[in-house]
Amino acid sequence: MTQSHPRISKAVIPAAGLGTRFLPATKATPKEMLPVVDKPAIQYVVEEAVSAGLDDVLMITGRNKRPLEDHFDRNYELESALQKKGDAARLEKVQQSSDLATMHYVRQGDPKGLGHAVLCAAPHVGQEPFAVLLGDDLIDPRDPLLQRMTEVREQHGGSVVALMEVAPEQIHLYGCAAVESTRDADVVKVTGLVEKPDAADAPSNYAIIGRYVLDPGIFEILRRTEPGRGGEIQLTDALQQLAEDEKAGGPVHGVVFKGRRYDTGDRGDYLRAIVRLACEREDLGPDFRSWLRSYVTEEMQQP
Repeated sequence: MTQSHPRISKAVIPAAGLGTRFLPATKATPKEMLPVVDKPAIQYVVEEAVSAGLDDVLMITGRNKRPLEDHFDRNYELESALQKKGDAARLEKVQQSSDLATMHYVRQGDPKGLGHAVLCAAPHVGQEPFAVLLGDDLIDPRDPLLQRMTEVREQHGGSVVALMEVAPEQIHLYGCAAVESTRDADVVKVTGLVEKPDAADAPSNYAIIGRYVLDPGIFEILRRTEPGRGGEIQLTDALQQLAEDEKAGGPVHGVVFKGRRYDTGDRGDYLRAIVRLACEREDLGPDFRSWLRSYVTEEMQQP
């Protein structure tokens, strides 16, 4: 009989990065607050966690990240102004972000990598399994990746990573997993991981994308993990140890994701994400798609 493991209620969102690829926009505005259509990117991530049943959210922040806290807090002056105008639609949107989840915040201090950011969550998480969601990856709500990952964790225990097949020439941009098949077509067992390998050294073309469900045993390993690639404490290195030693908190499984993912960590992909999401909106899509067709047609006719 398959063992049932505890359900997950806590999500951790690392958000302490400097956002240097988006300068000068991020000089005074956190990258996570850049709008994707009309919502900041970070709100999509929190909404995803809540949709998967994780309503206790810890955000790992840093200096100059106060707008993140303000966004998920009440704004009584704005709410009062909208209420007086009778603008119920916008009032609902403003209140939605403050009512989404129970939010907590802790500062990372020194930016020592993703592994160190996750370790900052240890006092809050304790001995419970938890999810980690990276803000650069937006997962379409029609493709419930995180929910599937929590199901795999409840079935197998240990940790679960999200995997996506990429072209070999792109694997150096990601953590990469060596895998074995399981009885489930969308689930693999992870036997090894390596951070951003050269294409010739990659064990597969399965890239790790920004969703993790982690066993609390990861904390003790992170405390012992030496800085790796880039001089940072890599979460991938700690997961490699879990894959090698199941007694430490393994095994590690992967959910192979084939759904819709929007990458907002790169300027070009950020723009493409906005276009794709705007095209799919009921309120914006028809007019925007019409304009986009005309624009593309005109551009193609230019000499």
